[in-house]
Amino acid sequence: MKNKKLLGNFLLILTAMIWGTAFVSQRVGMEFIEPLTFNAARYVFGTVAVGMVALITHLTKRRTPDTRAPEVIRASNAATLRGGIGCGIFLAVGGFFQQAGLVYTTAGKAGFITALYMLLVPIVNFLIFKKKNTLQVWLAILIGVGGMYLLCVSDGFHLAYGDILVLLCAFMFCGHILCCDHFVRYADPVRMSAIQFAVASCLSTAAAFILEEPSWEKIVSATVPILYCGLISGGVGYTLQIVAQKMTDPTIASLLMSLESVFAVIAGALLLQERMSTRELIGCVVMFAAIVLVQIPIGRKKRHDKPSSPSQHRGQDDKL
Repeated sequence: MKNKKLLGNFLLILTAMIWGTAFVSQRVGMEFIEPLTFNAARYVFGTVAVGMVALITHLTKRRTPDTRAPEVIRASNAATLRGGIGCGIFLAVGGFFQQAGLVYTTAGKAGFITALYMLLVPIVNFLIFKKKNTLQVWLAILIGVGGMYLLCVSDGFHLAYGDILVLLCAFMFCGHILCCDHFVRYADPVRMSAIQFAVASCLSTAAAFILEEPSWEKIVSATVPILYCGLISGGVGYTLQIVAQKMTDPTIASLLMSLESVFAVIAGALLLQERMSTRELIGCVVMFAAIVLVQIPIGRKKRHDKPSSPSQHRGQDDKL
């Protein structure tokens, strides 16, 4: 069980690294295409990539008989469909608010505000699902927020219109993590990821046609950034997230995935020759300290926080 959790945490750190390096492609892509059109295209590629994997996996599984009880199969299919739709909505709406907010605020402030989902997750988890967190987890989260502030905010913190839009994005990403955690224990992770991309691509495409002027010429000019963000950051990254969240706690998952901003700064320095200030380096160190703290068993009592039973989850699913 411990090794499984460590594997899950490692996969989430890998996910954060993939997402962080994708910021380089996103920045390059913005030279050729509008934000919503970029999102729509990358989600379409993500849908195709993960959809093919899901189809191959499904065809492979059909060769061996499913020994699960019929009600368990039905519950798994329901969780996969509902989880995919829910995560897809959160993903599309969160991406929309983030891109819209970036028109009115700086990238540094947007990065910091977006990363606040790591603080929102345990708060919402406690308020809605009554799940308590240890003092150590709360301390690690606060340290992480401090590190993110040092890393991303250099010109003071003033909440403006664009900041409010990005804050709404942080709530959407918080919802994405909790939605994933709610359904993924009994859902098929690959199929669920494919469904979420299909939903996100449909919503983002509709928004792009309403708010922008998408064209094939623009998409072709940004082919390489779109392919990287769609196939690697989207298809691989979000599928790794869903798979890994089967193995770890959503609060720790949110903190691990917030390392995306750290990797973004490092990738910018290495690939775009962006220089890191002393303040940013300190922010990276503080963030890594928070990650280490949340995983060290300091004075923890032995707890048996097992996931709720399948029947409990099915009962919750029926209410959604």
